[in-house]
Amino acid sequence: MLALQNIAIHYNKVPAVNDVSLEVRAGEIVALVGGNGNGKSSTLRAIAGLNPVTQGRIVFDAADVTQLPAHRRTGLGISLVPEGRRLFPRLTVEKNLRLGAFTRHDAIEIEQSMDYAFELFPILKERRHQVAGTMSGGQQQMVAIGRGLMAKPRLLMLDEPSWGIAPKLVTKILDTIQQISAAGITILMVEQNVKRALEIAHRAYVLQTGRIVLAGSGRELLDNPDIQKAYLGI
Repeated sequence: MLALQNIAIHYNKVPAVNDVSLEVRAGEIVALVGGNGNGKSSTLRAIAGLNPVTQGRIVFDAADVTQLPAHRRTGLGISLVPEGRRLFPRLTVEKNLRLGAFTRHDAIEIEQSMDYAFELFPILKERRHQVAGTMSGGQQQMVAIGRGLMAKPRLLMLDEPSWGIAPKLVTKILDTIQQISAAGITILMVEQNVKRALEIAHRAYVLQTGRIVLAGSGRELLDNPDIQKAYLGI
């Protein structure tokens, strides 16, 4: 479904990502893991069309989308749930969700997407008229994921979905990601909780200083001594 071919990303001529190639197959959960500042978020933003690439190609469904603007990529089925959630804090839960469907015009299916978000996160239905900025971090993350789903994505990208969330809600969020995957939506996620990410990922890539240094199944990387030492404290 998605292939990055030797992409590079620079900020003011300083490289953030260098010569990265990876692929995501339809139906997979793929994790991108590594320490802070290694280019993981930059990679997701480049796929979404928010960061320009200075080298390489981004191919989605066999089409080169490297130069396509972000809203066009959303229309093709690429949706990003950004790090830090980036909600509209003064708008209600429902209005935040509806903003995720801004590229769509199918009113009945938009309501079906809303129902699906409420099915995944029942508390959002209870609080649909609550101002998003007054909710807990975990509830705000539910709104952010729901908003991402409102775009009717084929590829849902999640940037640090467990960031700033109480531990008891981290399990709920990660379980829901598996539910979303089981419903047929392909997932590419960046996650600081490396152990949990590798436990649910079909495959994973390790990004270090802007380069892919390891790749394999989630289980292979969990069992890798270098990963255990660097990220799992074993």
